[in-house]
Amino acid sequence: MAFIVTEACIQCKHTDCVEVCPVDCFYEGPNFLVINPNECIDCGLCEPECPEKAIFSDDELPVDQIHFVEINEDLSKEWPNISQKKESMPNAKKFSGVKDKINLLKKN
Repeated sequence: MAFIVTEACIQCKHTDCVEVCPVDCFYEGPNFLVINPNECIDCGLCEPECPEKAIFSDDELPVDQIHFVEINEDLSKEWPNISQKKESMPNAKKFSGVKDKINLLKKN
């Protein structure tokens, strides 16, 4: 079991979740955060901290977000670890609540 960051985080990248993670399992990309599912201890502290409601337990993922399990696992191997809160993306308010943002995900 692990928690997964989903599409709602893209272009927002609030880091409130990072600040409460006891095992520092978040990784930061250009416009998205991911959780390394092998490091996540399933404590659930991150989920209520996300203002975008972008974090779900892997067994409660909406059907249209299941592909984010693989995205989190793959990108957490490539991106640097983040363990401290940072400013959100400058355009986070503009993208808050926007659906179908997968095409905006920057991997590099």
